[in-house]
Amino acid sequence: MSTVIEQALQARLVASAPRMDVVPTVLRYDPADPFAVRMAFPAPATLEGVEAVWEFSRELLAAGADAPAGVGDVRIRPFGHDRTVVEFHAVEGVAVVHVRTGEIRRFLARTEQAVPSGCERLFLDLDRDLAQLLRDAH
Repeated sequence: MSTVIEQALQARLVASAPRMDVVPTVLRYDPADPFAVRMAFPAPATLEGVEAVWEFSRELLAAGADAPAGVGDVRIRPFGHDRTVVEFHAVEGVAVVHVRTGEIRRFLARTEQAVPSGCERLFLDLDRDLAQLLRDAH
């Protein structure tokens, strides 16, 4: 059984007319899905009024803390001394948040202790995943 790593963040929402200036956000990493991280935003911070969870690669998060990274729905880049910009691109528009780079680095260090980079494949349970796919197909 793997231990899920969660870290609460305070994200600063960048918008012309923000409904919330600072958004409580949670970064989540589950070693059972070793390549991915999830960033969750509470319902009051979203246009739809429901929690929004974005999933992207741990590698993207790590790369974006040091240099611009990402070309798809999630783009990450450093900003100033201790800020990282995370952009979420969707059909409805683009959401931009600033988070403290130090908090991202602490989260990534905790994930590295659980699953070192380059060793993710050792934590995959392909038999379980295949069985789940076959169950879902019926």
